[in-house]
Amino acid sequence: MLFRLGPHRNPRLQLLKSVVLFKDLPMRDLIMVDQLFHERSYLADEVIFDQGEEGQGLFIVLHGRVKITLPNSAIQTRLEFGPGSFFGEVALLDQSVRTAQARAIEDTQIVALFRAEFYSLLETHSTIASRISFQLARVLAARLRQAVMQPPPA
Repeated sequence: MLFRLGPHRNPRLQLLKSVVLFKDLPMRDLIMVDQLFHERSYLADEVIFDQGEEGQGLFIVLHGRVKITLPNSAIQTRLEFGPGSFFGEVALLDQSVRTAQARAIEDTQIVALFRAEFYSLLETHSTIASRISFQLARVLAARLRQAVMQPPPA
């Protein structure tokens, strides 16, 4: 017989609860969203997605670290993400191509929320999806504001 951890003792749920996108979700709603995630593991230096590929969804780092780079740019590494961080979120909103590459810095475990599952959540549980969407909009606005305020590279 398998014993499952209760939601308050499940490390993955606790990490997801710390992610800003899900901070306003009650645990029962977070458990529902968690069922939509696809877990993936990557070895150090393995590509998660490449520049130019169609974006399929967002990724949340469970363990390890990920770097976002522009491979054909003079400034290679743009951002790094560790446990509890998310990236690739614009792909939830549109079907455009990835503007950068994501690569594991070390052995990394992530969960992915794909656009199709997110759209399904919008249709079936609009309150949950709207809470996530609102937080996503706030994060995108903050990231845009930060990018605009950064001085150009020398």
